[in-house]
Amino acid sequence: MRLLALAAAALLAQAPAPEVCAALNVTVSPGPVVDYLEGENATLLCHVSQKRRKDSLLAVRWFFARSSNSQEVLMVKMTKLRVVQYYGNFSRSANRQRLRLLEEQRGVLYRLSVLTLQPSDQGNYVCKVQEISKHRNKWTAWSNGSSATEMRGVSSHPAERGTFLGISLLIPPHSFPFTTDMVSFLQSS
Repeated sequence: MRLLALAAAALLAQAPAPEVCAALNVTVSPGPVVDYLEGENATLLCHVSQKRRKDSLLAVRWFFARSSNSQEVLMVKMTKLRVVQYYGNFSRSANRQRLRLLEEQRGVLYRLSVLTLQPSDQGNYVCKVQEISKHRNKWTAWSNGSSATEMRGVSSHPAERGTFLGISLLIPPHSFPFTTDMVSFLQSS
């Protein structure tokens, strides 16, 4: 029995150790804060730039939180086999039609599109990536990485611009000695 244990220990010592990296380098752009007009389509890119194992696959998940203090909720995921899955309220037909997750460049760049932005889309978007591969006939997670951006909405109505950001840009045209061009510029900013 003791001889068997020694032989097993010797075999394990000779087996190559799996290469584990500490973390994936993940970047979300644009960011860290991006402003969009209500009704526009928003595109967020999740870029994975760290070298990984040759045989690994990536699982990409996008999370959403209304504020930095609120709990993150899983929105959409691209599995290691590149199947897109929707979660929670985002799995409902109306919400699912407004989200698109595409792999732009295999294992490197993933695009999340949020179509026809609404005020409820304002918040923090977090891309979490997990590197997975088979090791001894089991799927094993080797490393993780994440990055986030804050999406803020600005009303598309000139009278309401800035209100989502807590700033009022309303200046009555005849209250100050501004020219018409200056008022137009302020209302379009």
